[in-house]
Amino acid sequence: MSMQLLLSQAAGASGGAGGFLMLVPYLLIFVVFWFFLIRPQSVRMKEHRAKVAAVKVRDQVVTGGGIVGKVTRVDDDFVDVEIAQGVKIKVVKSTLADVVQPGGTPAND
Repeated sequence: MSMQLLLSQAAGASGGAGGFLMLVPYLLIFVVFWFFLIRPQSVRMKEHRAKVAAVKVRDQVVTGGGIVGKVTRVDDDFVDVEIAQGVKIKVVKSTLADVVQPGGTPAND
């Protein structure tokens, strides 16, 4: 008889507002992560994509590998970068780490 009483109490405690109250801390954690991690990162990525899409000739760029050079030609997917006088390399546009206007300094200098 006492086993039946325990089972009925356990069944009654799991329904209703008790289940929702258990989810509240997880919802609060998600909201904090959204405002402090996910949202700022997506804004930064959007700005970076816009900057790379707007790259033009004579811009100074930094590649993902850390090579700094001046853009000499721009395609839809590739960029020709002059890294020394007479030395040009072809770089995939999406791998550019930063675009610096002429006369500026690269991000890590």
